[in-house]
Amino acid sequence: MNAKALTPNRGRQAAEPKPAAAAPAAPEQDSTQTIAAAITSAIIEHRLAPGAKLTEQKIAAIYGVSRTLVRQALFQLARDHLVTLEPARGAFVSQPSVEEAQQVFAVRRMLEQHLVEEFCDKATTADFRAMRAHLKLEQAVVGRVDVTGRTRLLGDFHVLMAERIGNAVLAQILSELISRCALITLMYQSSRAAQHSSDEHVAILKALESRDVKLAKTLMEAHLCETENSLLYHPRTSSADLTLALAAYAA
Repeated sequence: MNAKALTPNRGRQAAEPKPAAAAPAAPEQDSTQTIAAAITSAIIEHRLAPGAKLTEQKIAAIYGVSRTLVRQALFQLARDHLVTLEPARGAFVSQPSVEEAQQVFAVRRMLEQHLVEEFCDKATTADFRAMRAHLKLEQAVVGRVDVTGRTRLLGDFHVLMAERIGNAVLAQILSELISRCALITLMYQSSRAAQHSSDEHVAILKALESRDVKLAKTLMEAHLCETENSLLYHPRTSSADLTLALAAYAA
C-alpha cells in the first residue's frame, strides 16, 4: 500500500471536521440494546406473558427515548422470535404454538447431544470448577424459591457448557432457543419442582466429570424430554403491566 495513503492530509483536516458527527450513534445503539435486553429479561423471567402488547409510546416513556429507538429494539426481538410484529396492531410478546414448542425441544435435544460430546472431549479442570460453581448458585436460588433467579440459572447451565469450551456459535444458538423455551414454559408448563431440574443438572455434570459420554448423553436426553413432558400445552396468557415489567431495567 502507498505510504502516502496512510498519512493524514493535514491541510484538509481543519476544513473537514466531519467524523465527529457520527459520535451520537453509540448512545443510540446502547439505548436500543438496553431496551431489547430488558424486554428479553422480562420475557425469560416471566414478568411479561405471551400475548402482552408492547406499546412503543409507553416503552419510550419508561426509558425516556424516542419511539424510533424502541421500534429498533422490537425489530431486533422479532428477528429472535421473541416478539411478533403485526401490521396496524403493533408488537406483542410471541405466543408459540404447540407444534413450535415441540420443534424447539427437538432441536435442543439434537444440539445438546453434540454439546455433551464436545464438552466431554474439551472440558478442563477449570471448566468443571466453573460448572460446579454455577450449580452451587443454582441450588441456592432454588432453595430460596427465587422464581426469577432460577429461571435464568437453569437455562444458563446449558449455555455455560458451550461457552466454557469456546463454542460461541452453539452458545448463541442455545441462548436463543432457551429464551424461546422460557416463553413456551410460561404458556404451557405445569407446576414442577425446580429442585428436580437442578438435581438433573448435578447428575449430568457428574457424568461429564467422569468423561462418561454415553451416560451424560442419556441423562441430557432424559432431562430435556422430562422438561417437555411437563408441559400441559394449555396456554396461559395473562399479561403483566409494561411499567412493572420493565421499570427495574429503565435508566
